[in-house]
Amino acid sequence: MTDDTAQPHPAFAAPWASREDVRITSVRAIATAPDGTALVVVRIDTNVPGLYGLGCATFTQRWKAVKTFVEEHLARLLIGRYPGDINDLVRLAAFSGYWRGGPVTNNAISGIDQALWDIAGKRAGLPVYELLGGKVRAAADTYLHASGRTPSEAIDHAHELVAQGLRHIRLQISTPGGGGYGAPAVPTEYPDAPYGNGWSARDYLRRTPALFEAARSALPYHIELLHDVHSRLTPKDAVWLARALEPYRLFFLEDVLPPEHWDRLPEVRAASPVPIAVGELTTSLTDAVRLVRDGGVDFIRCHVSDIGGLTPARKIADLAELTGVKTAWHGPGDTSPIGAAANVALDVTSAAFGIQEGHVYSEATHEVFPGTLRIIDGWLTPNDAPGWGIDLDEAAAARHPADLSGHDEWAAGVRRPDGALEAP
Repeated sequence: MTDDTAQPHPAFAAPWASREDVRITSVRAIATAPDGTALVVVRIDTNVPGLYGLGCATFTQRWKAVKTFVEEHLARLLIGRYPGDINDLVRLAAFSGYWRGGPVTNNAISGIDQALWDIAGKRAGLPVYELLGGKVRAAADTYLHASGRTPSEAIDHAHELVAQGLRHIRLQISTPGGGGYGAPAVPTEYPDAPYGNGWSARDYLRRTPALFEAARSALPYHIELLHDVHSRLTPKDAVWLARALEPYRLFFLEDVLPPEHWDRLPEVRAASPVPIAVGELTTSLTDAVRLVRDGGVDFIRCHVSDIGGLTPARKIADLAELTGVKTAWHGPGDTSPIGAAANVALDVTSAAFGIQEGHVYSEATHEVFPGTLRIIDGWLTPNDAPGWGIDLDEAAAARHPADLSGHDEWAAGVRRPDGALEAP
């Protein structure tokens, strides 16, 4: 909805008088793909000239559904409302559909939530991190990904990151077959099996300890190493891998179990000598709460927009602080620069901060999103401008139209040698 004269439906009128005559006039979802990955950003305009907010609503694999959800279902709840009532508007968006949660719903809500925080910062003349109580650290220590077909290739890549000032590096190596993750694809070792491009967890378990044995010998002693399993192991195999990696002092081991088996995480964590990081597949605040509260994680790894935005993520960070868990928010290339800024605002204001996943955005993305944060010597520092300090150039965004994600095609080929689908 974009008509700045629009009035709310009587059912959605504000339940109380607002402090100022500022109201929402337009809610739009803008999709763009300057790096080839679909990003979705919600823009909320107000009746104050030049006052608008931006929020990340990126669910790359189902971005069209998120865009429709925002514009056809949630916008009408907000038109005419006071943008300062963030908590009420976010709860209304969550409760209005009756069935709650899920990545489409929560990404749509996240776009609204973060855009309202952006507006709040601009109205106050303050960066969002100051609205959250101010800094408890100057910047967020960050990790990037190093990978290769062989241990030597992955270690060479890691050396390049060390030279750029990184102190934390996620290492991945190719595993034969179409199900390889986080490293270049290499041919299967089972070409004559029923599924000729099959991927085997046993191959993965054999190769991974050798990678870290080589890396720990080759990289400087102070470099922290991380690894992502990508949710593919059984509880027993997860414990075996964690124990095999113990000599190499990993900073954390990520996503050892699929979400369907998260109830087993406390026993895996109890048996693991390596810190366990899980949570990027959480699709609700309650999912994340259970991981932290029930003792399943050492690091909580939520994709902030998938749990509904900054507002619920603040609650998770507070819970993590009270339970001795650290945060490690998900931050790959399918997080928009607005979402990355939200991550860093949480990082510098929370005592529970552990580490931040980083992504190096292309210059095309910096053109579309002026003010996009840059990693400098391994650190991410929030903008000091009001709100997120990031804008969206819609003309530049239009030069990079979003298309359907290629994830569906890839996921369809992640199969074991016998042809059974594997968690992607």
